[in-house]
Amino acid sequence: MAEPRRHLIGLLLGMEEDWPRAFESLSRQLGVFQYAGTAHVLDTERVRIEPFDLRAPTRHQLVIDRLAHWYYHPREWLKKVALMDDVYLLNSPFTFQSMEKHSAYCAMMRLGLKVPETVLVPYKNPLDNVRWAYTADRYNAPFDLGRIANAIGYPMYMKPFDGGAWRGVSRIDNDHDLWAAYNESGEMLMHLQKSAEPYDVFARALTIGPESMVMNFRPELPMHERYAVDHDFLSAEVGQEAITIAQTVNAFFRWEFNSCEMLVQGNEVLPIDYANACPDVAVTSLHYYFPWAMRTLVKWTAFCVTTDRPARPHVDPTDWFAIADDPSHSYADKLAGYQALADRYFDKDHYDDFCASALPHIDEMVLSWVGSEEFDALLVSTVEATYPEHEVEMFLAHFRGLLDLWLNDQQAIRGPEE
Repeated sequence: MAEPRRHLIGLLLGMEEDWPRAFESLSRQLGVFQYAGTAHVLDTERVRIEPFDLRAPTRHQLVIDRLAHWYYHPREWLKKVALMDDVYLLNSPFTFQSMEKHSAYCAMMRLGLKVPETVLVPYKNPLDNVRWAYTADRYNAPFDLGRIANAIGYPMYMKPFDGGAWRGVSRIDNDHDLWAAYNESGEMLMHLQKSAEPYDVFARALTIGPESMVMNFRPELPMHERYAVDHDFLSAEVGQEAITIAQTVNAFFRWEFNSCEMLVQGNEVLPIDYANACPDVAVTSLHYYFPWAMRTLVKWTAFCVTTDRPARPHVDPTDWFAIADDPSHSYADKLAGYQALADRYFDKDHYDDFCASALPHIDEMVLSWVGSEEFDALLVSTVEATYPEHEVEMFLAHFRGLLDLWLNDQQAIRGPEE
């Protein structure tokens, strides 16, 4: 019997331990699997930061990147292995600039999505650049910040064009708030964005490859309570629109592991933030949804390497803009066209066939894993590392309860014969 084809998956990590341990465990448990007459195995390796020769080949076939959005040395290594070695990347470092909200806002506005009114204003404080004074004196046009804000209308939010994790975000209700936030912005380049109020639901869609999980997100609550376990908070039509918007963003920019935030007003979906180079997949925040995320990440990774999915790291907007710019298309027509392009980019039919034929046992495998002592040990160590000692037992009970709920729901879906 021929030796299985081995696929080395690199994990480029920062401070995380929970999901990498989960991914490593599930990849190991997957063992040898068959597809198209060939046996395959997923191997994993945590990537180390070290000097690299630009011509030196790499052993990795795919890298899941959770670090290079802020650490430039591994970012340049990712660019090197993509260009020199055809390594598949989650996500592409070539579009990190677009993960600064500004480019994504522009692209999605061009596609006709319902992005709230947004204005980019110049820096409040001089940049640390010797050319600043000369350029500012001759070319920075004076502007009336209050007039701009009043044209947008209160309330609004001021937020950095390249922000993340709520850094520098301020709610603006009046002129006093406006000037206070702008004066504190310093060298951060800020957007003013109209607030969508009132809204019914804050939805957050985590998308991995062609699969999306749209969750009821409550940003005002502590992190362990933000994702509500709620399966019917959107109508079928609005839920599909949220999925289409999230997958449109990802397929357009070639992001394959990303989360998208949307406000829902009645039957309208307004995307407000959809660029997360390092989307939240912590067990202590996703809890109930963590098994879905890990299962989907393993499935998409296995599909990409087993089928030798070609890397396409650069954006090509041609087909998207053709739909957007066609005056005969209604908004519904555009969404349908974007979903078709997203399905084509993610090769959804091929992916579905692969999962059914190569990984028919993965649901049962993940179900068993979440109920195992190994998974509970992962949860215990994560909670102990995250919370003060006097809160550990309380949070363990909280997360165990939510994960037991997931186990019970999955057993109910599978039925007694399973």
